[in-house]
Amino acid sequence: MRTISEYIKMTLAVLMVLASAGLCVLRLMKVQVVNMETYNHTETVESVYTQKIPATRGEIVDANQLTLVGNHVAYAVVIDKKNFPSDNSQSNAILLQLAEILDEYGVEWADTLPVSKSSPYGFMRNVDDEKLSKMKQKIGVNDYATASNCMDVLCDIYGISDEYKPRQKRIIAGIRYTMLDDDFSISNQFRLAQGLNLESVTKISELSFQLQGVSIQEIAEREIFVGDVVPHEIGTTGPIYAENADEYLAKGYDLDATVGISGIEKAMEGELQGNDGIRTMTFENGVAVSDEITGPVQAGHTVQLTIDSDFQRGLQEILDNFLDDFHYINTSYDEEGYIMDCGALVVLDAKTGAILGEVTAPTYDLTLYSENYSELIEERGNPLFNRATMGLYHPGSTFKTITATAGLNEGIVTGSTAFYCGGVYHYVDTNFHCTGIHDMISVARALRVSCNSYFYELARRLTIDKLVEYANYYGIGQNTGIETRDAVGYMATPEKYREIGLEWTVGSVLQAGIGNGDTMVTPLQLACVANTIANEGIRYQPYLVDSVWDYGMTQCIRKTEPTIVAEIPVKEEGVYDYVEAGMIQASGNGFPSKYSLTNLGYDVAIKTGTPQVSSRVQDSVFLGYAPADDPKIAFAGIVEGGEYSKYMIRSIMKLYEKIYGIDGIDTTEETETEETEKIRE
Repeated sequence: MRTISEYIKMTLAVLMVLASAGLCVLRLMKVQVVNMETYNHTETVESVYTQKIPATRGEIVDANQLTLVGNHVAYAVVIDKKNFPSDNSQSNAILLQLAEILDEYGVEWADTLPVSKSSPYGFMRNVDDEKLSKMKQKIGVNDYATASNCMDVLCDIYGISDEYKPRQKRIIAGIRYTMLDDDFSISNQFRLAQGLNLESVTKISELSFQLQGVSIQEIAEREIFVGDVVPHEIGTTGPIYAENADEYLAKGYDLDATVGISGIEKAMEGELQGNDGIRTMTFENGVAVSDEITGPVQAGHTVQLTIDSDFQRGLQEILDNFLDDFHYINTSYDEEGYIMDCGALVVLDAKTGAILGEVTAPTYDLTLYSENYSELIEERGNPLFNRATMGLYHPGSTFKTITATAGLNEGIVTGSTAFYCGGVYHYVDTNFHCTGIHDMISVARALRVSCNSYFYELARRLTIDKLVEYANYYGIGQNTGIETRDAVGYMATPEKYREIGLEWTVGSVLQAGIGNGDTMVTPLQLACVANTIANEGIRYQPYLVDSVWDYGMTQCIRKTEPTIVAEIPVKEEGVYDYVEAGMIQASGNGFPSKYSLTNLGYDVAIKTGTPQVSSRVQDSVFLGYAPADDPKIAFAGIVEGGEYSKYMIRSIMKLYEKIYGIDGIDTTEETETEETEKIRE
């Protein structure tokens, strides 16, 4: 029998068990009911990702808004990780199916895996060690791993089944590695291929229900619409190279961006690039809850040039025709004895400094640049070289305009000061020769007949310091300020001679005064010299960019205003009257009737030169402006190893009349007079 004490103990034990159970129930209720919201909130994981929406690059148009470089709509296959299967077997099947469709329609896909496309596998021969090392690090193999080892590891990482044939394995592995190499993630879509034809677009679109995470996107693809208009100045685009990566990263660029590499594409990169948009996606516990554009995309600006395409083409034709017609007198040969038909022309707006035309020969077509690059760099005459802005030449007697300016403005001579020319100028213990015997001669006539003796004496009196001072006013040895690259050149001075290893002698200042020292200039600089004379000592900065617009050209953002970069201080009156008089007189020197400058209906002011390049080769140079009484254009030209480049000037003026007219009147619309008919005959 149990005692009362035992019953009491049992009862207490039961009550304690029941109490404990009650507490557990209450605790469970609190967790499930009272704190449900708190616990649910704690278990929710939110992730936010952003994607870049690439901006369309701005266009480059000519003076008449003709698109030179722009964009066309292209199609790309894009994979978005948000919807791409995480299961390797499913995603591998999708990648192979996509590749087979692209292959069927002749479209290449992205594959950066540096392993041969077929078994037995080896590393590609054209891949450097750095790229191989990068690949091995990314997939986690040691430096001694073979190509086959790398393939095995990729198949293992991405579950590429042995059921696939070797070629199929290589296709999947190649795409998988490229995705890894491109940092494929929710924030970074992967572009498998671009430039798709309509057949492949249609096929992929039809199978979209099978191809999870795959879409066809429209993209703006760079296109050169006009390749024969200032190709050297338009320039090219390309990827960001390693040596420039830090610079572009600091500006907020992604390393996969396309940027300007040369020319206007590079110089105006900040305007052309545009601003990428931002797509923001929010996930809660792995489920997308929002997807919106949080940063609007802004297309790049349109850059309008000062170049009229018709005028530019006309200038190129003038230069090419001259070189063809006069090649028989060309004495410039390359190392293999072939005649080099090379030259350049530059035309400026005399009122502003705007570049109206700039041509070089030989030249090339920008639309064929990529496919013909290897041939272009080997071609005689180097058509990729822009002689107009980068070619350095002796100015020859065109420099006498600078010497004349200095002498007149410094009061060393007046318009009537005459020096004797007997054909030989004796200085210290050396005889320097003139182009003829001119007797007593003053500045205007000295410019007309290009009398060396006169300018030898004037240079001697000026000294090299004054010659350098005025050369600086005219921009010799300085960048012109053009938006794109140009060569600086230099003035012949004792300091420069020491730098380049030449001896400065007592007669060097005389040679500097007639442009036959080692002074080196570009055709663009010579055109600026002509324009400075046309504006009586005011030098304008030349420019190629007329204005910047929004992408659709509905709003002008800014317009280039003429910029004065130097002004020769007026010390004596009438300086340019005498210089211009001599240049006008020079326009009547030795021109056959078909090239005459005296029957245009207005005066043309010019100066020519034939600087000696070597013992048997001389160049032919000219500069000038017109109409002389109210200059509209200034120009300069160079023909390497030839003569008579001045014969192009009439054609330049007639082309300008045709495109722009003189005094606002298009002469092509006028009724032809008998005089005009005779000129044309």
